[in-house]
Amino acid sequence: MSESPDILVKFESVQKSYDGEILVVKDFNLDVAKGEFVTMLGPSGSGKTTCLMMLAGFEPATHGEIYLDGVPINNVPPHKRGIGMVFQNYALFPHMTVAENLAFPLEVRGLGKSEINDKVKKALDMVRLGGFEDRRPAQLSGGQQQRVAVSRALVFGPKLVLMDEPLGALDKNLREEMQYEIKHIHEELDVTMVYVTHDQVEALTMSNRIAVFEDGIVQQLAAPAELYEKPDNAFVAGFIGENNRLFGEVKSIDGDFCQVELEGGSGMIKALCVNIGGVGTRTTLSLRPERVIIGGTPGSSTNTLQGTVEELIYLGDHIRSRVSLSGNSDFIVKVPNSHGHVHLKEGEVTSLGWEAEDCRALDA
Repeated sequence: MSESPDILVKFESVQKSYDGEILVVKDFNLDVAKGEFVTMLGPSGSGKTTCLMMLAGFEPATHGEIYLDGVPINNVPPHKRGIGMVFQNYALFPHMTVAENLAFPLEVRGLGKSEINDKVKKALDMVRLGGFEDRRPAQLSGGQQQRVAVSRALVFGPKLVLMDEPLGALDKNLREEMQYEIKHIHEELDVTMVYVTHDQVEALTMSNRIAVFEDGIVQQLAAPAELYEKPDNAFVAGFIGENNRLFGEVKSIDGDFCQVELEGGSGMIKALCVNIGGVGTRTTLSLRPERVIIGGTPGSSTNTLQGTVEELIYLGDHIRSRVSLSGNSDFIVKVPNSHGHVHLKEGEVTSLGWEAEDCRALDA
């Protein structure tokens, strides 16, 4: 196969069915560059873990081919793929010490004792667990066990490391700490990582690119900022970050923008055309809560509507305002808690404004 030398992993028209009828992965294509951190993100049952298991060799592809460094690996057993794996349940050997757990993948590769000791020490120092060599997994906290699992996946210097929901069992603070730790390890070692999660914040924090899965199909593959700022469809807009939705009908199209009449005749909105049919078709308008200006002067933004403040929740750095607007009683506005911020009261009728380029007209 003629392939770019910078591509380490390639999925080519890969499909997967467990029963011969229903495809859980549908025509999956993905190139992962060397040194890249790619996350497969999606809800349960969307196909992301199945793709990871096919890459690891634990599940066979029903159709298509998977390549590792230009070599087809569909028929290569897992232990011969040279891939590091980290699981949610850690998968550490309970009868072995931390050092023995890390030494195991080196011993099976036939390394000498002094080289093994050196690599184990470096791997433990990398995850700040120097001095824990003689402890057993049961003597470690959940976060420490996960650090051991990560260092074991890296200790033999694999070209590729796969991580399947590795932080799912940790509490919020530990999870956030490990996100940054894994991100820094990736940057330091320049190892290629493919990561699976259903946690959007985790994906945004760590990844170079994110593949958003739904119903066995990649809905969008892009860098975190592009996914958040420029979702291709209503599913991605709703799954990545918080998102307000308004529904209406396309009344006219002028270049990159369209005029949309909201349901119930509650107003006309100018929006950016992204994924719509022609004039007369229904559309979903997508708008991020932080892009809405509340309590401003009517007409100061491209789009201005009146809404009723239903609820105010103080969250420290911002006030989360739930507003009833155009039939949507859960329209969210994030008001920064800064000097001179707007003071609102529940039950108050106020103006809400936003710019046309911040409002994306997507599939109905």
